[in-house]
Amino acid sequence: MSAWIVGAALVTATVPAGVANAGSGPSAQSSTLSVQPLAGALAAPLSAGEQSALLSAAEAGAARTAAALQLDARETLKPRSVLKDADGTVHTRYDRTFAGLPVLGGDLVVHTAPDGSIKGVDKAARGPVAVASTTPAKSAEAVKSFSIGRAEAAGAKEAKADSVRSVVWAAGGTPVLAWETVVGGFQPDGTPNELHVITDATTGAKLFERQAIEAGTGTGQFNGEVTIGTTKSGSGWTMTDAARGNHTTSDLNGGTSGTGALFTDADDVWGNGKQSDRQTAGVDAAFGAQATWDYYKNVHGRTGIKGDGVGATSRVHYGNGYVNAFWDDSCFCMTYGDGAGNNNPLTSLDVAAHEMTHGVTSATAGLEYSDESGGLNEATSDIMSAAVEFYVNSPADPGDYLVGEKINVRGDGKPLRYMDKPSKDGLSANSWYPGLGSLNVHYSSGPANHWFYLASEGSGAKVVNGVSYDSPTADNVPVTPIGRDAAANIWYRALTTYMTSTTDYAGARTATLKAAADLYGMNSTTYLNTANAWAGVAVGSRITPGVTVVNPGTRYTVVNKAASLQIQASSTNPGALSYAATGLPAGLSINASTGLISGTPTKLGTRSVTIKVTDKTGAGSTAAFTLNVVTKITTFENTDDVQIPDVRPAAYSDITVSGLSGNAPKTLKVGVDIKHTYRGDLAIDLVAPDGTTYRLKDEDVMDPAHDVITTYTVNASGRVANGTWRLKVQDLDVGYRGYIDSWKLTF
Repeated sequence: MSAWIVGAALVTATVPAGVANAGSGPSAQSSTLSVQPLAGALAAPLSAGEQSALLSAAEAGAARTAAALQLDARETLKPRSVLKDADGTVHTRYDRTFAGLPVLGGDLVVHTAPDGSIKGVDKAARGPVAVASTTPAKSAEAVKSFSIGRAEAAGAKEAKADSVRSVVWAAGGTPVLAWETVVGGFQPDGTPNELHVITDATTGAKLFERQAIEAGTGTGQFNGEVTIGTTKSGSGWTMTDAARGNHTTSDLNGGTSGTGALFTDADDVWGNGKQSDRQTAGVDAAFGAQATWDYYKNVHGRTGIKGDGVGATSRVHYGNGYVNAFWDDSCFCMTYGDGAGNNNPLTSLDVAAHEMTHGVTSATAGLEYSDESGGLNEATSDIMSAAVEFYVNSPADPGDYLVGEKINVRGDGKPLRYMDKPSKDGLSANSWYPGLGSLNVHYSSGPANHWFYLASEGSGAKVVNGVSYDSPTADNVPVTPIGRDAAANIWYRALTTYMTSTTDYAGARTATLKAAADLYGMNSTTYLNTANAWAGVAVGSRITPGVTVVNPGTRYTVVNKAASLQIQASSTNPGALSYAATGLPAGLSINASTGLISGTPTKLGTRSVTIKVTDKTGAGSTAAFTLNVVTKITTFENTDDVQIPDVRPAAYSDITVSGLSGNAPKTLKVGVDIKHTYRGDLAIDLVAPDGTTYRLKDEDVMDPAHDVITTYTVNASGRVANGTWRLKVQDLDVGYRGYIDSWKLTF
């Protein structure tokens, strides 16, 4: 074979059958649906100098931005990355500190209009991040020992505390002073260990932990006869891709640290397609890296993992019999094992795209690798891996919605994961449910993977590239696809522009709908079907063309006292809405233009009220609810069961109070009935309509009893009685489960 030498050469490398060409443009395998995004929302190409200038401007204006966002005077914003749309909108992602301490879960994205005004902000922590004291009660040495114990309990080898620092932990709800310990060594399968353990600096209790080395498995098949970027060096060549940020590929030769030996060759013809030639694995790794680079650059306008034009490093032949591959931010490198018996390197295209996308996620949203955000992190890598496969269009590995379909780790010849119906792997969830975050992140990724398939191809039976799929929906209602390209565009923009480190499934739906509105228009067909694909995995409701009316539920009001109720409605069509009501009690009426029900009811009784809302096109919708006119209201109750997720994500149950005058009493009674197998894990709060939080119960790891069935008394006299009150329950440790059975407020 010959090589064509022009500067950094494109070389021909021999591997088993099939031909592929990364960077050949939009995939010939792309979905038949093709919806063009709005030009103004596309990424503006930024040179390294332009990106640096934007970051410098953000740094210089950080104090003004913090003031505009009304942050605490002790908080400081530190710009981490910046994106710019073609219409001039700038999206700046910030980390923040409090009194000089890093705030974990405090990241935010500020969206700035071309005139410099703030259009909006997306925050990982919705409330203030202040803590009462920055002086820890527990010592660094004490938490080091605890954290090493956590790693050893998980089977870590040579566990040691590489670092410990004082932080503010804001990702779990109420911010607390904490220690973050990073434990090194190796995981049980030989993967490097980088376990981050967050402990309460006052009590020493574990708040959170995550594994920073994000590992997974791939197909391990070769890519056929491909071209890779190499560079002339002296009389030979090195596997350095100068066209892609000087990405290098090296041979670890069984080692588990360092960069290894950069692959070199005398004639610029690499590998022989067989395991016996160590270069073969390097060819596949280099090809996977360049294909991933080309996809992100040519489709999304992103140059390199961090978007800064800098290439990463690929390391092959890691360890001995290592059946895995992983991305590591600390070395900015992708690492591949040789598989069982060192006979099957995991250097396939989908492995590269999956693992290197972990680097993209880290450089953008930074989704925490645990709970629901961890599932979204894994799903992001699966989603973009599928997009890369379809983009490359390789006969050796056609695009599909299967994950690890050829690696055969289990020995049964089946894929690791299925995007059309995730439960087919026996472990993943098809749809969202309370407590999903307690699953391993590779399995809690299921609903997001399922969303991507439904959005790309729709529900029901079909064949794509010779693979048969049959995708169900959670509500048994069909989903109309938006097309694979649109689904990938929406996910990428949501990840890079709107998601934060703590984004959960509800937040992912919100982020993708914002992205769909940006790219394809608010209430466009693409926007509506983006939402309907989420409804297909039990995240949010469907949006149907026309008018939607929010049912206000059962309401109470007091006879002969002024009352008001705002009806909420929207339409996918432009123009004003018209409101009408039948069945209202005497003395109440509805404003036809605003939907406000107001007046003074004059007669006791229970009425069935029907609201009808019509838009300018004549489309309309109705909602029926019960309105009780009573002499006095004292007790409000919610008897709906609400599952409590295991570890960190809060469960909420709402009670809407109406018909009262003035503020709540000093002796507001909060009766709770919570079924749980270890009540010491629970922290319980009452949240007033204005957002004020009253702590009812703290976590107490020494209380192993079951259930919380009691009544708390709260001085809520400073808060208005009417409005939506929330019971917030968090399970702060792993292993025990429960639910909110019922709760009530007595005024």
